Amino acid sequence: MSVKYTPVQWNNSKWVYDAVMLAGVALFLWLFISVAPGALNHEFPVNPPIANARAFGTCAFVMLTVILCIGPLARLDRRFLALLYNRRHFGVMTAAVALTHAYFVLGWYFAFFQGAERWETVLFANTSYGQALGFPFEVLGIFALLCLLILAATSHDFWLKFLTPPVWKAIHFLIYPAYAAVVGHVALGAFQSRENDTVAVIFSAGALLVAGLHIVAALKERGVDTNGVGLDWVNVGKASSIEEGRALVVRLPSGKRVAVFRHEGQLSAISNACAHQNGPLGEGRIIDCLVTCPWHGFQYDVRTGCSPAPFTEKVPTYRLKLEGDDIFVDPEPNAPGTPVDPAPAPQEATT
Repeated sequence: MSVKYTPVQWNNSKWVYDAVMLAGVALFLWLFISVAPGALNHEFPVNPPIANARAFGTCAFVMLTVILCIGPLARLDRRFLALLYNRRHFGVMTAAVALTHAYFVLGWYFAFFQGAERWETVLFANTSYGQALGFPFEVLGIFALLCLLILAATSHDFWLKFLTPPVWKAIHFLIYPAYAAVVGHVALGAFQSRENDTVAVIFSAGALLVAGLHIVAALKERGVDTNGVGLDWVNVGKASSIEEGRALVVRLPSGKRVAVFRHEGQLSAISNACAHQNGPLGEGRIIDCLVTCPWHGFQYDVRTGCSPAPFTEKVPTYRLKLEGDDIFVDPEPNAPGTPVDPAPAPQEATT
């Protein structure tokens, strides 16, 4: 069995992204292991395995929090898009840090139950499943780790092409139950020790930040939704508001997003989701009638939704019409790659 896919090439921005990420992880671990013990003023000295486990566990949580904040931040402010484009690299590194945390934890448990297998020592150390405060937080950590490993293992473009973007995207929504499991893992584990409130503050602030940013981003997107209802043509905005070579991105009543482009005095509408990884086509520029996805450089003709030969990717197109300066879009998409004649724009865009 073989799957045809186009690999994403490395560039300078990816190298810089990864270098900064690795430096940040190294700095965080050094501060936590070398500086934090004195600052936290533990009542009793923390042995090295536990110190290492806490350092890598806290680092993984902070990284996961940053990952989940990047999405809503990019919707609130375009300057965060640079962080979004290479977020998969961040996820793979987070899985590696979480796996290292698990390694140190297994060693600590195994020191007390040397007659059993390492994984068994974690699973039978606490079996109080019938109570809330004493619930085995270990299983929540194992679940979160498995989710992160699945996301890291399927992050390669091969799986995106093989599984298809909708299935791949559905799998990668596991990051949300994984994050919830991590919060429960910490709340039922480290929070119960009450040695120091610093860790509790870090984890509580992170969880509140993720929830708050998602709520704010959702409210902002509701504010730009169109007023159209049903299956009739939807008024999506003014032609004069679209700059040459740019797009107006709107959300249709069905929930799908469409990008209306102005090119050489004409308007064309295609899906806002790139066929590669659902990247935001409406944020790309048009050159020679081809819009370039800002995520990974895939291109589409805004009149047909087709990638230029020899590439075969396609996105749905939409019919549109104008009444004065108002743009109306047929909410029913055409099949991917269906040509649609552009509509003449009545006037130049205002800037």
